[in-house]
Amino acid sequence: MAAPPSGPPPSYRPPIDEYAPPPGPPPGHPANQEQYTPPSGPPLGYSTAQERYDPPPAPPPSQSAAHEHYAPPPGPPPTHTDAEPPPYHDWTVIPDTALLPPPPSIGHHASPSSNASLSEADRAHAWCRAFPMIRPHEPTQQQHAAILNGDVRLMKAPEYKGDLLMPERGFWRGTTRSGAKDACLLTSAPLYFAAADSPMRISIKKTIYFEVRVRSLGSGHASDESSIAIGFCAMPYPTWRMPGWERGSLAVHSDDGRRYVNDTWGGKDFTSPFKAGDTIGLGITYSVPEKPPEYGLSEHPGSTLKGEVFLTRNGRKGESWDLHEELDVDNEFGIDGLDGQFDLHGAVGVFGGVEFDVTFHRQHWTWLPR
Repeated sequence: MAAPPSGPPPSYRPPIDEYAPPPGPPPGHPANQEQYTPPSGPPLGYSTAQERYDPPPAPPPSQSAAHEHYAPPPGPPPTHTDAEPPPYHDWTVIPDTALLPPPPSIGHHASPSSNASLSEADRAHAWCRAFPMIRPHEPTQQQHAAILNGDVRLMKAPEYKGDLLMPERGFWRGTTRSGAKDACLLTSAPLYFAAADSPMRISIKKTIYFEVRVRSLGSGHASDESSIAIGFCAMPYPTWRMPGWERGSLAVHSDDGRRYVNDTWGGKDFTSPFKAGDTIGLGITYSVPEKPPEYGLSEHPGSTLKGEVFLTRNGRKGESWDLHEELDVDNEFGIDGLDGQFDLHGAVGVFGGVEFDVTFHRQHWTWLPR
């Protein structure tokens, strides 16, 4: 009986998990590569001088020995000067605010006492646009002398409801009825002639001034709203508006004590309200500034004058303000017509029942300008 051949049949495939590699290396694998050992020594072409690199003992040919240690050029740079540096300002030091000028007064949008209607204000604005301020004119010697001597006349406005008498030269007495509407009395001639009185022309200060005595306010009725204002206006001016409310005018009002400068709103706090028996004076002093402008810098002669507006009460000088002070953004007219380039008339505004005296002659004033 023949013995079976050794090994599995040719078509037999053992299971993968039972497979074991054949013993020994494949037939083409030389026995000496079973464990590789690198050849001894460096590869062919390797120089022993490159085994450890050392830099060359000297700089490259393009590098000179002078560059090894750089030295700055002698002397200062061309733009250097020997001037002393500016002084150091210690910004941490708080300045003494007592040495600073007072801040400008804050304007109001309405008066706490009485206010005219918006329609009256709109009508006045339209009127002022239609009738711009007139240019100054040269007075005759006789006209100028009459004003300087206090021979001044008040014009009775169409809106004025009451009596207005002149007992003597330069002295006027007025009475209005209860409930009277706003009215502005203006002098027939300017108290300030820009062409004749400007300090730029006469080289000395010029002060214009007059007084109002408040005999009564309210005609004895507590419910009667009334007020009187004293001020100055450039012409023409809407006579149904109190002075200070429209362009080219300034005034102080008795009901709230505020000052109004081309201010159609609520004015600025200034003094205490006037009361019956008070004699109130208002003046402007124009003077040449310390540093006059260069020739041709100003379009209008006298427009660069300094101006101080001041108030007196019962013979004593009181509050004042600089005409060129900082203004609110709401004041679109600034000080137009008031800085010496236009003629200025005296103005007395009234509404309600009031009794008052107006004095333009020096002999009746309770305070005399120096």
